[in-house]
Amino acid sequence: MSETVSLKKYANRRLYDLDQSAYVTLDQVAGMVKEGKQIQVVDAKSKENVTAFILTQIVMEESRKQALLPASLLHLIIRYGDNLLREFFENYLEETLKIFVNSKIAYDHYFRQWLKMGMNFSEAGQNTDQLPMPFMQMMNMWSSTSQQDESDVDDKNQSTSSKDKS
Repeated sequence: MSETVSLKKYANRRLYDLDQSAYVTLDQVAGMVKEGKQIQVVDAKSKENVTAFILTQIVMEESRKQALLPASLLHLIIRYGDNLLREFFENYLEETLKIFVNSKIAYDHYFRQWLKMGMNFSEAGQNTDQLPMPFMQMMNMWSSTSQQDESDVDDKNQSTSSKDKS
């Protein structure tokens, strides 16, 4: 289980590590996260949990060298704001990234095995049914969601047509 680091955020934007009794920078907090630690940040005055805000700030700072998100996506985020995109981020983005990382790890593992086999890809090709299907979990998740949405639409259409006949 990963260690949780408790921080306080003061009005002057400084972060204080309660365990170490020392101020820390955003770079140091990013280092803690990269080490596998969970971060919890509470505003010193309001006692509000501001962890997501601080982690977002770290992501944006680290991506200054190159744009993390394309301008077209940023336009959509601003345009649709809290409604549509909050649902997407809460329900799909985290799961999609987990599936991507797990798939990447699996494919890296299989590629290393192929290299160990002396690049004998014909033998490896015969065993492709043993390889994990990339993004299969994500596709199943989206498939079940879209099937539910389609059945909801069908139910509404049937309900509307029944009312029209009356």
